[in-house]
This record gives sequence, C-alpha cells and structure tokens, in this order.
Amino acid sequence: MAQKIRASIIGASGYTGGDLMRILLMHEGVELKCLTSERFAGVPVTKLNPNLRGFTQATFVSVTEIKPQENDVVFLCVPHEKAQDYVADYMKNYPHLKIIDLSADFRIHDQKTYEHYYCAHRHPQLLKEAVYGLPEIHREQIRSARLVACPGCLPTSTILPLYPIVKAGLIDLSHIVIDSKIGSAAAGASFDISTHHPERQGVVRAYKPSGHRHIAEMEQELSEAAGTQVKVSFSPHGVEMVRGIFTTVHAFLNRPVKDVDMWKLYRGAYGNSPFVRIIKDKETLYRYPEPKMVAGTNFADIGWEIDEHANRIVLMGAIDNLIKGSGGQATQCMNLMFGLDEKTGLWQPGLHPY
Repeated sequence: MAQKIRASIIGASGYTGGDLMRILLMHEGVELKCLTSERFAGVPVTKLNPNLRGFTQATFVSVTEIKPQENDVVFLCVPHEKAQDYVADYMKNYPHLKIIDLSADFRIHDQKTYEHYYCAHRHPQLLKEAVYGLPEIHREQIRSARLVACPGCLPTSTILPLYPIVKAGLIDLSHIVIDSKIGSAAAGASFDISTHHPERQGVVRAYKPSGHRHIAEMEQELSEAAGTQVKVSFSPHGVEMVRGIFTTVHAFLNRPVKDVDMWKLYRGAYGNSPFVRIIKDKETLYRYPEPKMVAGTNFADIGWEIDEHANRIVLMGAIDNLIKGSGGQATQCMNLMFGLDEKTGLWQPGLHPY
C-alpha cells in the first residue's frame, strides 16, 4: 500500500471514539497521530480501552497537541455544537486536510432546520459544503468531499431500508411510522441515570417519542429521494442491550407489491454496496434482520414483510450503532475519500453465537 493516511481523532475517549480508534488501529492504511481527550490527557489509552492492550502504547493528549499540517484527515467525535469551530478552522486554514465529523453539526443542509432541532449554528455557510456520509446513497460525492458529516445511527438504520422504496414511489409519503429499539451504548460513556444498570436492566423505555432531532436527517434524505417533502413519525425506545439498533418502519403501499418486486428493488439499489445485506429467509430462525447478527460489524441488514390485509409494508433495519452507526461508517467514508476499497479495515463477520 502507498503512504499511510495520517489521522487524528478529537474526542477519542468516548464510546464512539474508542470504537473508531479500535478500527483504525487495525486498518493497514492508517497511521494514528493524535488521540485527544481533555479529561484524560496524559492517561494511557488502554486504561479506558482495555480491549486494546497489546495493540497500542498511545496516550491521550490535549487537542492543542494536534498539528493539522501533519495530518491527512481528522475525525471529530465530539458532541454537537462543539464540532462547529474545529471544522471552520480546519476548512479555512488547512486546505489539504479532510474532515469527518461524527457529530450532528453538519448533517443538516438547512440552517433553520438545524437550529430548530439543535442550537445556533456559528458557521452556516459550511452546511452546503458538507456531504452526508451515507456511502450507499452518496458514494460519489463522498469520494471528492473535504467535509463529510456522518449520519446518526438511528437515521442510518431507517434511511437504508426506506430510501429505495421512497425513491420508487411505492408508498404513501404522508404516513410513514418508524419505531426503533436501541442499546445503551448510544447514550455515550458519560454517566447518566438512564443508563445506570439498575435503571436500565430489563427495560423497554420510550424516550422522545415525538419531535426527536434525528427526524431532520430522515426527512432530508428521504425528501431528496422522493423529489418532494416527506414527513415521518418516529419514536425510539431504549432496550436492554449494549450495542445495536433494530428499526421497524410501517408504511402503506399505493400499488400492489410482491416479494419479487422488493428483491429486485433492493438488489438494484444496493447490489454494489458490500455492507448492505438483504435478509428474508423463511427456512431459518434468523428470518429477518437482527441486531445480534451485526454486532461488531459494519453491516446493515435490511428486510421486509408485506401485509396484504392492511395494504401495509413492514421494513426492517439492523445495525451496530457504534460501527455502521458511527466509527465503521466514518472509516468507510475515509476509505472512499482516499481512493481505497471501502471495505478496507472493515470486512469481517460478526460472532455467532454471541
């Protein structure tokens, strides 16, 4: 392989940064330069990530120690709002540097929409420059991008099964109902009473059942697919698992559809997308997508069932929220940005049993 890609991770001590770091340490084309954490500066990485013992001797450093001129790409694993100034600085002062933002700060193209769901945007002129980092939909734009905004994990599990059917005009765009079940790792590494074990164990807990901020991404991408405004109804639930998302979409058909039509539709949309697997198997226990089967991988499993009684189609999507929903997707985007095979560093199966 040619000269390695020099990469740094800002905010490497959280769950997202930790998984991204794990992936990049095993990536044959990457040299990790700086792993930052203001809280844990000076602490060996393996103190927080014991799974990396024997794979790195690195120590967390302050972000002030990053030398952008000595990097080819920077990953931002910081909360929304905090990424804004990093992106503006790097875009202005380091024209060679590619930026992959894992926060929400540049996912939304429209400033008013972003500010409705999040906060004031200090650099709205950059919103139009960011490419939404879902490779299965925006592969060619990602290849030539300087700034990629990685999707949220919940939108990833939703958009992938919905995008082809919306684009094909098969469903009523005014009645799309989305229900997602998500593991506790999505809440991050900082303590929260909602993820405290005695409070989380055994639960199926609705949170933000209306007005969830990830609706903005879903509607943006699905509206682009449809060529008209799409509205979704979305409710997520926390459940007793650490990794994983299982999303169920209820939509209503506007013309008859058979299983063979869905196979053709999904194969046509994702036939060249190595990380999308179409799951519909009547002869096994694993008939539909399940989070357990994608844990630890960058795969997105999608499936469906047609409900002729109610003229309804049920779409399903399963991902590992920390990989395809975060660090793995960011790595997949990096591979495309630097002309690598998008599977590099990511092509491995999950565990079974797990």
